[in-house]
Amino acid sequence: MKRIEAIIRPEKTDKLIDRLESIGISGLNITEIKGYGSQKGHSETYRGVTYRIRLRKKIKVEIIVEYTEVDKIVEAIKEAVQTGEVGDGKIFVSDIENVIRIRTGEEGTVAL
Repeated sequence: MKRIEAIIRPEKTDKLIDRLESIGISGLNITEIKGYGSQKGHSETYRGVTYRIRLRKKIKVEIIVEYTEVDKIVEAIKEAVQTGEVGDGKIFVSDIENVIRIRTGEEGTVAL
């Protein structure tokens, strides 16, 4: 099994979910995060004072799948969120040793 983690722009979340549903992916986790990378930060002015905002809001999407599904899902993520601009995000793929469904005790791919 594999874990696919994608860090994406918040405004691309709905488009990504729609794309993943279209290829049969129905289970995922989404977390609101903040990050700092090539996109850097920006400045905002509030009541005449300028503040430097270093961390950018992002969304982390996590999907656990069988290894045979990875390429299809990675392509779907890229298609849904890529703009070609700095800040599009990153996709990480890593190994998962086991999955256990707490309710039933099922393990492995049947627990997905």
